[in-house]
Amino acid sequence: MTEFWLISAPGEKTCQQTWDKMMAATTRSNNLSANHKFNIPDLKVGTLDVLVGLSDELAKLDSFVESVVKKVAQYMADVLEDSRDKVQENLLANGVDLVTYITRFQWDMAKYPIKQSLKNISEIISKQVTQIDNDLKARASAYNNLKGNLQNLERKNAGSLLTRSLADIVKKDDFVLDSEYLITLLVVVPNIITVHKARENKFTVRDFQYNEEEMKADKEEMTRLSTDKKKQFGPLVRWLKVNFSEAFIAWIHIKALRVFVESVLRYGLPVNFQAMLLQPSKKTMKKLREVLNDLYKHLDSSAAAIIDSAMDIPGLNLSQQEYYPYVYYKIDCNLLDFKV
Repeated sequence: MTEFWLISAPGEKTCQQTWDKMMAATTRSNNLSANHKFNIPDLKVGTLDVLVGLSDELAKLDSFVESVVKKVAQYMADVLEDSRDKVQENLLANGVDLVTYITRFQWDMAKYPIKQSLKNISEIISKQVTQIDNDLKARASAYNNLKGNLQNLERKNAGSLLTRSLADIVKKDDFVLDSEYLITLLVVVPNIITVHKARENKFTVRDFQYNEEEMKADKEEMTRLSTDKKKQFGPLVRWLKVNFSEAFIAWIHIKALRVFVESVLRYGLPVNFQAMLLQPSKKTMKKLREVLNDLYKHLDSSAAAIIDSAMDIPGLNLSQQEYYPYVYYKIDCNLLDFKV
């Protein structure tokens, strides 16, 4: 499973106690999830009004950056023509696989200085990822046009004799050229029909004029497009690799910002919470939810009541805006549409 649950709970006497309690509830007797501490630095809190506004802005930014991460990943798959192994090799963050990056997350102080306000940090990320999105559109458009033109030419030179180019099949000697009275017609006759039956309107006449200059130009164009595609391929894959990493790293920093802001809004000041990363298996998800609900329901009785009632009604799914007594955000690393 490549799904993670990024949660936080208020610190008890110490944040270590919060961690130990969660570990005891989820791993020591039942192995419901693989857990990791998620390190968030001491960010600038700002005012309550700013935090409330920022909470909504970060939710929108989260969705936008996730969409860009997925677009870059999917385009990488398109360029590498859905070779799963090659795609996964190139979808890295800071040179490591995505699971390793998330489970060992460290805030990037150089890219996102914590002396800046939370709003400034979110704006830095927004500008950075918007630029990646715009660059991707431009690069994808140029490469797709090139690829499309090449495919059209290749299509002309492939397929059955009914549709493919005849330039590489016929010779100059096959034609009566420069005659006022005669024109050479090329006829396609299926193998299973004799020439006798072909006379009974079972043949196809191809519209074709022998023109050496046109034939030569087509071949040269195909060679040029093929060469251009090869030239662009390497730099494009490198750009996608670098910018996938940048976008993914930005996305996880947004998750960290959201946990920080939501934890302060829910648990109050001074800042005192433990962020934790849980990786459940598909089989343990339902049980893990129940255990976490029991562990943290005292934090918000109204949310606990909603979850309890939902668990009692088979087939009832909570809305996309899932709300729990603890701070919760999902990180899904399954970024590609194609299946193995």
